[in-house]
Amino acid sequence: MRDGHQQISRAPHILLYSHDTFGLGHLRRSRAIAEALVSAMAGSSALILTGSPVAGRFTFPAGVDHIRMPGVVKTRDGEYVAESLNMDIEQTTALRASVILAAAVTFNPDLIIVDKEPAGFRGELTTMLELMKEAGRAKIVLGLRDILDSPEALAPEWERKGALEIAEKYYDQIWIYGDQSIYNPLQRLDLSESLQDRVRYTGYLRRDVSHDIPASLPEKPYVLVTPGGGGDGEALVDWTLRAYESDPTLEPSALIVYGPFLNGERRAGFDQRVAALEPRVSATGFESRIEGLMQNAIGVVAMGGYNTFCEILSFDCRAVVAPRTVPRMEQHIRASVAERLGLIRMLDRDRDGSGPEVMAEAIRGLASQTPPSLHAPAGFMQGLEKIITLARSLLKVPVA
Repeated sequence: MRDGHQQISRAPHILLYSHDTFGLGHLRRSRAIAEALVSAMAGSSALILTGSPVAGRFTFPAGVDHIRMPGVVKTRDGEYVAESLNMDIEQTTALRASVILAAAVTFNPDLIIVDKEPAGFRGELTTMLELMKEAGRAKIVLGLRDILDSPEALAPEWERKGALEIAEKYYDQIWIYGDQSIYNPLQRLDLSESLQDRVRYTGYLRRDVSHDIPASLPEKPYVLVTPGGGGDGEALVDWTLRAYESDPTLEPSALIVYGPFLNGERRAGFDQRVAALEPRVSATGFESRIEGLMQNAIGVVAMGGYNTFCEILSFDCRAVVAPRTVPRMEQHIRASVAERLGLIRMLDRDRDGSGPEVMAEAIRGLASQTPPSLHAPAGFMQGLEKIITLARSLLKVPVA
C-alpha cells in the first residue's frame, strides 16, 4: 500500500481493460493510449486485457503487451455466449474475471484504465476493482469515447447496470476522449457533484504512421473504403460496390478493407463482385496497419466509428461517412456533429437516399472536398498529450 501523496518509486505499471466482445475499436484505442503512455514514461510497462479475437494480429511496441481473455459473442437474439469454449456465459464470465484478477495482482498496477464499461462485461471487473481500491496503490480511471449512445438510450442502460454507482465508488477520474464544446456523452445522467468533479475531457486521440506503414500500397490513386471491423459493415461495402457497378466512369479506384469480422459467405459474394470490377476496385480482408493506407488515400469512405474518425482527422483525410444507427446511435450523432463542423460529408440514407448514384456522386466529389484541418477547432487532436499529462499528475511522475 502507498500513501496517496507519495511519489511512486518505480517506473509505472499501467493496466488497461478492453472488454471487446465485438469489433476492433476498444482494443485499438487501448493500444494507442498504452503506446503513448509507455513512450512518455521511461521504463514503464502497459498490459492490455482484451477479449478481442484478433488481438494477436496486431503488433505491440516495446513495453506494451496483452492478455487475451476467453472470447464472448452476441447472438441474433441479443444474448451472449462463449465464443469458442463449451461453457455457459456465467462460467465464461467467471473465468474472465479470474484472469483479470490474477493479472492485476501479479502485475500490481499503479494506474488502471477501464474502457467504456465501469463494471466490465457482466460485472467481471468488480472483484478486481474492490481489491485494487482497498490496496490503495492504483489510481483507477474510466475512459469513455466522445459519444456512447443517444441520451435517451444511455440513461436507462447505465441505470440497469448500476454504472454510476460503480463509477462513484471506484474511479478516481473519468477521461472523455472528446471535446467538451462538441458533445457531452454524459448528458442526462444524474451525476453527483463529486463525480462531475472527476470528469476530464482530453480531446481526440491523434494517430501516426511512424511504424505502421503497410508493406505495399496501391500504385494508382485510390479511395480507401473501411467498415472498421467489418462485422456490421456489409451495407457500406454493398453500397460502394453498387456505385462502381452502376457507373463505369467512376473514379478514382477503390480499395476495400473488409475487416476481420465480415461474414465469410458475404465476403465470398463481395469478392465475386470485386473481381468483375477489377482493376477499378480491389479488396483485402484485414490490415493491421490501416493508418498507412489511409494517409496515402485520396479520400476515405467509412462508417464513422471513433477510431476511424480519429484517423480521418489525424491524416487530414477528405471523408464520406455513412454511419450506422443500430444497435446504437453513436456513429450517426458523431457524423452529424462532424458534418455541421465541416469536418466530413455524411451520407444519411433517410435524408440523401440510398441509391448507387448517391454514393457515386460522393466518391467523385472527394477530390474537391475541403480537408478537415480547415474547420477543426484548436487543440481538437491533443488527446494523447492530455492523457499523458493527466497520468503523470495522478501518478505524481515528474516531467523528464
